[in-house]
Amino acid sequence: MKNVKIFSGSSNRPLAEGLCRQLNVPLGDIEISKLPSGEISLRYTESIRSAHVYIVQSLSHPVNEHLVELMIMIDAAKRASAKTINIVMPYYGYARQERKSAPREPISAKLVADVLTTVGADRIITVDLHADAIQGFFDIPVDHITALDLITDYLKAMDIKNPVVVSPDAGRATTAEKLANYMDCPFAIMIKNRPAHNKTKITHIIGEVEGMTPIIIEDLIDTGGTIVNVVEALHKRGANDAYICATHGLFSDDALEKLSHPYIRKVVITDTIAIDPNHSDKFVVLPMEELLATALRIINNGGSINTLFKTKQM
Repeated sequence: MKNVKIFSGSSNRPLAEGLCRQLNVPLGDIEISKLPSGEISLRYTESIRSAHVYIVQSLSHPVNEHLVELMIMIDAAKRASAKTINIVMPYYGYARQERKSAPREPISAKLVADVLTTVGADRIITVDLHADAIQGFFDIPVDHITALDLITDYLKAMDIKNPVVVSPDAGRATTAEKLANYMDCPFAIMIKNRPAHNKTKITHIIGEVEGMTPIIIEDLIDTGGTIVNVVEALHKRGANDAYICATHGLFSDDALEKLSHPYIRKVVITDTIAIDPNHSDKFVVLPMEELLATALRIINNGGSINTLFKTKQM
């Protein structure tokens, strides 16, 4: 990791610190403040000339503030003559707006990609995008890492009796099938419609779930409404209490309260988004620092990210 400097934005400093521990490099010094007007002011307090700069920033709540902060960090690094500017974005905000679902809507995921590229990013390292196709929105390299192996290892250690992997919608079916193959168990798919953002209604369940323990796999949990609907629909079909697995825990509004549902045994997430360390015992937070550190070593030294995973990635 020669000539590498790692800096953290405001969104997830604990993850950046863990990443630096794994790589045995110090976390870079940067001053970030907010002016009385609400504008963000920052300055790198050490030289980054000709350095490979890695900026760790998830686009979590407040997403717009973290996005602008990231843009300013990129611009400052470019003007300070960094050799390359690499964005470690564990959670890619606006990823759910990756297509037009109605007339006169934006494709905000593409807009964010354009902005980051225009400002000066040279590479994006991200985790479990909402849609793989978002990689194609960028004209710079994108390293798409998955937390699926991490989640799988945890679930196998739990020795869950009579498991069935459940995809909450058709979009997660491929991931659910992979997890089911790793777990050597069947999988089921929920069919739902979405009358509005963060509003869903379960219409059908494809697969056998009666008397089985559901493992529901998602890319993210936002308000928790979809998860509760899925859990209750499975319970009506005779399923046992469920395990909820997701890479990103946004937990907007009263999501934590919803996830205390009696039909939910455990909620397994990663730390791509910072979470209150005083969380309920029902929550299991898997650290991403080792996986991300290995990815950064491979990127910096030249190699294949595919070697990180049990199945080939793009």
